[in-house]
Order: sequence, then structure tokens, then C-alpha cells
Amino acid sequence: MAGGFRSATNIPELRKRITFTLLMLAVYRIGVQIPTPGINGEAMAEFFERNAGTLFDMFNMFSGGALEKFSIFALGIMPYISASIIFQLLTVVIPQLEALSKEGESGRRKITQYTRYATVGLALIQGLFISIGLESMTSQSGGAMIVNDPGLSFRLMTMLTLTSGTAFIMWIGEQMTERGIGNGISLIIFAGIVARMPAAIVNTIRMVGAGEITAIFLPILLVMMGGVIALIIFFETAQRRIPIQYAKRIIGRRQYGGQRTHLPLKINMAGVIPPIFASSIMMFPATIGGLIQVDWVQQAAAYMQWGSLLHTLCFVGMIIFFCFFYTAVTFNPVDVAENLKKNGGFIPGVRPGKKTAEFIDKIMVRLTVIGAIYVSAVCVLPTILISKLQVPFYFGGTALLIVVGVAIDTISQIESHTVMRNYDGFLKTGRMKGR
Repeated sequence: MAGGFRSATNIPELRKRITFTLLMLAVYRIGVQIPTPGINGEAMAEFFERNAGTLFDMFNMFSGGALEKFSIFALGIMPYISASIIFQLLTVVIPQLEALSKEGESGRRKITQYTRYATVGLALIQGLFISIGLESMTSQSGGAMIVNDPGLSFRLMTMLTLTSGTAFIMWIGEQMTERGIGNGISLIIFAGIVARMPAAIVNTIRMVGAGEITAIFLPILLVMMGGVIALIIFFETAQRRIPIQYAKRIIGRRQYGGQRTHLPLKINMAGVIPPIFASSIMMFPATIGGLIQVDWVQQAAAYMQWGSLLHTLCFVGMIIFFCFFYTAVTFNPVDVAENLKKNGGFIPGVRPGKKTAEFIDKIMVRLTVIGAIYVSAVCVLPTILISKLQVPFYFGGTALLIVVGVAIDTISQIESHTVMRNYDGFLKTGRMKGR
């Protein structure tokens, strides 16, 4: 792997992309440290210490610690992800948006523009609810108010600040995707989780020293994490290879085609998108419920508390839904079958055209079922254990799935750049199989 990194630094374009990505991540982490005006930082820190192990910890993890500091990036990238979910669903329902998505690059740009507008709208709404909720909150000791000067001016300033921060993060993510390496939005979430892991390790050691966690549980936690990481790597790189045969064509005195290849289908075609989307949706109503002090809202929030049976069932249901939905959006068996037919390719024993599309769709459904079960198990089972043992969320299955999945994707993109330019890749015994 060291040789692979040396090869990457020898490619000017790839070196520029990696440098640009690291600089953008550094800008993001600097922004996380800038506090929103009008907030009592000490009271906010005490509030999070009092609510450790709740949904606020999960939201804080996805924001990279920005919520705990209530920085200008406190909302994180979640409004953009929510807006993306909304427009992906609307693309299937509204014919005009579906027609736009089929217009190529120009249509996708329009949908992206609509998504940006929706992101700003959602950020304004979330900023309003959060500012209202913060005005009624106090710290644990002394009852100090979190907001120094409550009122309309604070609400407007908070809405503007948080919305501007989310818009800037959205811009950073798009720039990283276009001019950097890897998926910018996923890398921002990845950087936030990784940046908070050292603090989580220190906190876990402190809990062991204080007797809140038994010392014998620490090696069990490490073994569990290692097993989950190994499981994620196995499933994220696993493929079902469908054999493809190309017909022979004779042009003049030369013979073309006739080669055999394969169509690789991943078990988890959707990658880390389902848990990110599901977490985004599940956090929004629960966060609002935690901030609004109304009886029926509090009762609903109690039923949807993180780790409860109803929350777990809804979370698993959304993961399964997004596994199938995102796979259906990104992979069309009919288009694959048509492309094979146009290029003289066929699956041995399967008739070209409609039968090929049905065959690929049948395999894809089975793989997606296995992938959805795997993602649900990874995201839910460790989280249940952690909620019972009060271990930080950063060691949960969702965080590990995002970190390992994004790392595999990014390394595979670097690998493809090095291989295309005849450099050695990261692995000498095989190639990294990315999404």
C-alpha cells in the first residue's frame, strides 16, 4: 500500500485532487470550531454532558462535533441530504422531474439547483425550531440559560447563521466531488466521525477508570469492532459476477468479438447511502421533539427515543426501503440489457432483450435483499449493545459502516487513477473493488 501512495504522488492530476480534498476538509474542520453568536458555550457543553448517550450524541456525531459547540456548521450536511431524498422520491412521482432527469447533464443540473433551494428552505426551518428550543434550555448546574439574549433578533441571527453554514458545507461537498477525489458529501460525514473518534476513545477509557464500564468489556468492544469492520469490508467488496459472451463478427478478413467477460453486481449496490438517509430522516422529528416543550410532542419523542423498539423498527424499515430505492434509481436492468444487445453481448443460456433484463433484475433483487439485511444488522445490532452498555455512538455500526465504506470508495478511486496511468495500485495481489 505504501507503494500505491508513492505512485499516487507521482501523478500530478491525482496529487492536486488529493491536496484539494484535504484542504477543503481542513476548511470544514476550522468552521466547526467557529461558534454561533449569542450562545453560552459552557452551558451548552453542560447540556450535552447531561444528555450523553441520547439522540443528541448521534446528531453531534454526524455534524462532526459542531452541534455540541453550536458552531456555524451545527446543522451539518443533513438538510442537503434530506433535500436530496425528497427530490429523488419526487423524481419517481412527478413526470416533469423524471423527464428532467433523462435530459442528461442539463436536466441533472436543474434538479441539483432545485435541491439547493430546498436545502436552504429546510435549513431555515430547522434553524428556527432549534433557536426556539434553545431559548428554553438551561445548563445542569446553576440553571444558566444557553441563550444569552433570547428574542426575535436571536432567532433571525441563528436561522441566518446556520443556513449560511449549511450552504457553505454544501458548496464544499460539491467542489470536493468535482475537483477532488471521492464523494464530497460522504467525505464530510467521514471527516466528522473520524475527528470525534479520539475524544470517544478517551471518554471510553475515562468511563472504564470511573467504573461505569467494566474493564473486561473493553477487549470485547475491540473484538466486536474488529468483527464489524471485517464484515463490512467483506460485503462492500463482494460481487456477483454474471458471465457475458460477445458474438463473433467478421469484418473483411478480421474477426472481432467473441471474448468472454462478466457483469459485476455488488451485494450492497447502495453503499452507505441507506443508513445516512435513514439516520437523517429519523433524527429530524426526534430533534424537534427534544427541543419543543409541548406534552404531546414530548410523548411522541419518547416513543421514538433512540434505541427504543419503535425507533429500531422504523430505522430498519427505512434502511431496507432506501437499499431498494437507491439501487432502483442508480441501476436499470432494462438499460443494461439493451446496451448488451446493441454491442452483441449476451448471457449464456438467456435470450437477449427482455429475458436478459428480467434475469438481471431477478439477481439484483436477491442481492439487494441480502445487502439490506447486512446493512440493517450492521447498523442496528451493535447500536443495541451500545445503548445497553452506554458506550459512545462512535463505536456503533452506523459510524463504522460510513467510515469503512467511504474509505473503500475513496481508495478505489485513487486505485483507478493509478492503474489507468500504468502505475502499481495499492494492492499487489488484487485490485480494490469499489462501487
